[in-house]
Amino acid sequence: MSETSSFFHVSSVLNRRSIARHGLDWSRMSGARGIAGSRRPEVEGIFVCRGEEEAGFFFRINNTGGPVDLWFVDGIDEGLLVGNGNGFAYVSGRIPAARIRLVRADAPSESGW
Repeated sequence: MSETSSFFHVSSVLNRRSIARHGLDWSRMSGARGIAGSRRPEVEGIFVCRGEEEAGFFFRINNTGGPVDLWFVDGIDEGLLVGNGNGFAYVSGRIPAARIRLVRADAPSESGW
């Protein structure tokens, strides 16, 4: 049996309104570049962080060109996480707005964690 856990997601502040309304949806990526600088989704899913330390890594590599937000993501079935081959994991598909909440807003791109 898989365990359900809480995770984090880091995203540009330009995506905040869409995330709050639609949840985390890889198909809606257009407001800003991804954290690693990609202009389109790297996978058909949502990258999640397994804790504050991993989220801090994404804050440090922020390549969005501006401030970012930290979202708390609840109810992820760890058994459904997909590895990307680089030690990071994503949830295939979308995560509804009811399962996320903004926990840190407008973190400057140069601030790190």
